[in-house]
Amino acid sequence: MLEINLNMYHATAIAAIVLLLGRFIVSKVPLLRNYCIPAPVVGGIVYALVHLGLYASGIATISFDGTLQSFFMTVFFCSVGFMASFKLLKKGGIQVVIFLAVSIVLVLLQDVLGTGMAAAFGLDPRLGLCIGSVPMVGGHGTAGSFGPLIEDLGVTGAATVAIAAATFGLVAGSMLGGPIASARIKKHGLHSTENAVSQDDQPVVTTQAVENDRFLNAALYFAIAIGLGAVVSKFIQDAGLTMPSYIGAMLVAAVIRNIVDAAHIEAPMVEIDALGNLSLSLFLAMALMALKLWQLADLAIPMIVMLLAQTVLMAIFTYFVVFNIMGRDYEAAVFSSATCGFGMGATPNAMANMQAVANKYGPAPRAFFVVPLVGSLFIDFFNSMIITAFLSFLG
Repeated sequence: MLEINLNMYHATAIAAIVLLLGRFIVSKVPLLRNYCIPAPVVGGIVYALVHLGLYASGIATISFDGTLQSFFMTVFFCSVGFMASFKLLKKGGIQVVIFLAVSIVLVLLQDVLGTGMAAAFGLDPRLGLCIGSVPMVGGHGTAGSFGPLIEDLGVTGAATVAIAAATFGLVAGSMLGGPIASARIKKHGLHSTENAVSQDDQPVVTTQAVENDRFLNAALYFAIAIGLGAVVSKFIQDAGLTMPSYIGAMLVAAVIRNIVDAAHIEAPMVEIDALGNLSLSLFLAMALMALKLWQLADLAIPMIVMLLAQTVLMAIFTYFVVFNIMGRDYEAAVFSSATCGFGMGATPNAMANMQAVANKYGPAPRAFFVVPLVGSLFIDFFNSMIITAFLSFLG
């Protein structure tokens, strides 16, 4: 069998082609757009299937230098750190704090369920994290970063399982949110109390163009955070804690963001977000290019059972816990639909779930403000910390 080895430049070029292919397919298939399936995921799965065909037919296997994949991962999670503004957390009020606390509980439950079921199947409990909050709350970004890390710790197939579970979660979370919200709305006769969605009640969505000077400033922010973060990560690893390499950069970025906020300096967040999104897209494309689908054969039945268990957990948690804690009103029902979205997929899924409910039953301005803050700015930060704690505990 021919073994093809790509250097980091070849790998990045192919990742760009995979991303463009994914964007083309998504633009032509409404179902993929409706479920908010990311373009790099679509293109990456096509690549993985082609690779599986080459492997199964005995023609070739493909490997590549993942140096730039790690770099793009660090840049993306550094951008997540820059989003962790406690000024915004305070502005969101008690509802943001409550929903964040509920989301953290969900992360813990997903990881306890995943590791427990993995142990019950006689598998390494750390593999359960790859069907826990790593792909569920974390989505493809966290799956693509923690999967290889867990695999490097000796858990075979962890990266492939994590990405596959994240793809399942995107679809399941989108399908689950609407029915749960509708069931609560109909059972309690709930309705929207808003006639229209006030602009002031919406999260800030900027359409500002990227500027050259601000782009340079954003790049400098990243360089400082990543450089100092490498020192922090080395310190943490020397202390005996198991953490992904990007944790230091994410922590330093969060500190920088809050120092900037306290000093009333305007951070170039539009440009930081643009660099983060670019890095995420290329990182995801490369993560899916690394999939070895043939490794799922021995894990098929346990994985299906564990994913179904996570789906049941999500349904029960959102129907009973989220709805009751968030106020037992119409907005609480919308919060439930949103939790299904980002709790099994990503924040865009949460927004799509809420929009579908709002289009049918009326506006929910409180939910539309709180969910993006928690789903986009804070939960990834806390999820990474919790996953790291589980890895350290499990050894």
